[in-house]
Amino acid sequence: MRNDLDQIEAAFVGTPLAGLPIGHGPSGTILVADIDPNRLHEAWQAADALVPAIGRRPVMVTDDFDDTRRIRPEPEPGPPESELRAFAQAAESSEPWLTYRHYSEDDEVDEDEVEYYARGIAGVDLAALVSDVALPTPRPALERALYDRLLADADLHARVLSRVRFVTQTDYWYTPNSVLLMLLPTSDVRSSGYWVDFFGAPTREYQRRLAEVLAQWRRRWDARLVASWGTMLQFQVGRRPAPGDEAWTAAGQLKALASNLDLSRWEVAVALPAGDAWFVHNRP
Repeated sequence: MRNDLDQIEAAFVGTPLAGLPIGHGPSGTILVADIDPNRLHEAWQAADALVPAIGRRPVMVTDDFDDTRRIRPEPEPGPPESELRAFAQAAESSEPWLTYRHYSEDDEVDEDEVEYYARGIAGVDLAALVSDVALPTPRPALERALYDRLLADADLHARVLSRVRFVTQTDYWYTPNSVLLMLLPTSDVRSSGYWVDFFGAPTREYQRRLAEVLAQWRRRWDARLVASWGTMLQFQVGRRPAPGDEAWTAAGQLKALASNLDLSRWEVAVALPAGDAWFVHNRP
């Protein structure tokens, strides 16, 4: 097992990870300690570029809230290959968006609530854009009408975007005090969900659905999991959704997974084509 560590240390030469403490972590993982919290994205990118060479997918974690995340003197075995294969197969056959569904999808909007939903956190009054929508109406229908009409008004769209684009920038990401790089004992995106600690996936069944989300987002948007802070997930996105149907679909999925993301779905849809960083927040 020391050979594994030596090979990884050799691969780190010339990267921001060179010379950092490295050792065995929980359940077959390898931990790299003393990551600079202000350079965590840079460190993750270096590790992500090395996946073909070391065969391990990286994710940033913290021991701020969990002292079991520490380097161990001896390796701890991961799941048997048969168990991991069964996990990935069950994930692939799951329907995650039947489980992950934002509670607001069932809301009805009355006449006295339109102004509230049409302002969002952006604070731009867009009620006039949906003045002809018959009420009451399902919230998703009202928000989609608002979003489509906003896309047709370049000036209003630019005003809203200037106020919501922060949610797709790395400056919005949470930064813990202590950051570790966890190298998972797999290069497969779907299988990597086995090790992801997320409040929104409290059971193995939920973890399988989350694993399928990771696989779907990677395939469609080249969204790569950068960090898992327990109640938060952070993604680097390589292919931004286009305005319209793509952004609307992605915004709905992001809201479904991130029940504590304060923006309305239409605001998230405005922001997504303008940034490369997704933030998921799901807490008690």
